[in-house]
Amino acid sequence: MLDIKFIRENPDLIKEAARKKHIDFDVEKLLQIDEEKRKILAEAEDLRAKQNTASEQMPQIKEDSERQKLITEMKAVKEELSAKEVRLKAVVKEWESLMFDVPNVPDPSVPEGNSDLDNREIRKWGEIPDFGFELKSHIELMENLNLVDFERGVKVAGFRGYFLKGDAALLSVALWQLAFEMWAKKGFVPLIAPSLCREINFTGSGWLPQGKEEIYKTQDDLYLAGTAEVPVMGFHQDEILEEKDLPKKYVAFSSCYRREAGSYGKEEKGIFRLHEFMKVEQVILCRADHEESVKWHEEITKNSEEIMQALDIPYRVVLNCGADLGLGQVKKYDIEAWIPSEGRYRETHSSSYFHDFQTRRLDIRYRSSEGKVRFCHSLNNTVIATPRVLIALLENNQQKDGSVKVPEILVKYIGKNIIS
Repeated sequence: MLDIKFIRENPDLIKEAARKKHIDFDVEKLLQIDEEKRKILAEAEDLRAKQNTASEQMPQIKEDSERQKLITEMKAVKEELSAKEVRLKAVVKEWESLMFDVPNVPDPSVPEGNSDLDNREIRKWGEIPDFGFELKSHIELMENLNLVDFERGVKVAGFRGYFLKGDAALLSVALWQLAFEMWAKKGFVPLIAPSLCREINFTGSGWLPQGKEEIYKTQDDLYLAGTAEVPVMGFHQDEILEEKDLPKKYVAFSSCYRREAGSYGKEEKGIFRLHEFMKVEQVILCRADHEESVKWHEEITKNSEEIMQALDIPYRVVLNCGADLGLGQVKKYDIEAWIPSEGRYRETHSSSYFHDFQTRRLDIRYRSSEGKVRFCHSLNNTVIATPRVLIALLENNQQKDGSVKVPEILVKYIGKNIIS
């Protein structure tokens, strides 16, 4: 959510943001509703002032006729005020709904584009392996090595259900442990975050109202989070932090749930796109300064590149175009891992910053050294998502005999260097 004062003063920036992000939003309608809201508020305040004045005058009036006249006038004022309040309630509801649809303004460096196909490659890392033998997909590798059971997964959990087995389960736990160890050394506070969250956490982090088709809702009016960003952003809701305690840096593990509505087809077989998965996420709250946000955005992206390098997985970093940004994102990088069986890179990490878009919704503020209270800036990025990252890990390390070499950094966790 943006500051309404900023929107009033910069309507053309909002129009441009909507155009660049390919979001249908009518800023003029919002401004009209905002003007009506302010007008009704002023009129209601004026009517209340008349009531207060009348209440003060009433004890001083001696003549019955004058008292009755004032009573009649105040009855009319009360009825008018009641009508104003009814209208104001409806206008405020519409105003709030429109405010939740206002797109954040993308950074000038964000390229134009109509889809993720227009994302701009920034850099690559790692050599594309030359195997010299017929490649197997991650599905073939996992089924041949008894690492997954899709049939029983579907029997138990329905479409996209799965069981990770044996060394695939051990690899997943090893990746989570590696992530916590690496990020703890960087000064991040480890968290195990709840997946069941109240609606405000989704609205506050920007997942609702637009993303409701992607979110599971329980009978208890709780929702299942698709990333630890949601609960971690709610961690400091309605709090005022101290500037000296910023940045707040968290690395959080959670199970994640996404409906993946409308995502079907042959290319989505396997473990790339699932309804339930596990993820470690990094979240930062920092001072309300653009340069500070940019600094931490580059830092958290570099952090995730480091774990990919430690796993020796070839990847590239892309700068997301306007159409591939969410409503609240100012700028986003994706890290995409090389998938040998597909001959292309596919996304494993997303790194974003939001300015005060999320914290304004969640009322997360800090008190500066001068005593001024301001909204924090927020950022987040994937650390590791499992089982998706296993696709690149297994395929890039496959051997001619069908076995898989374990990345050296994970050997200490699972006690072997070859999965066969």
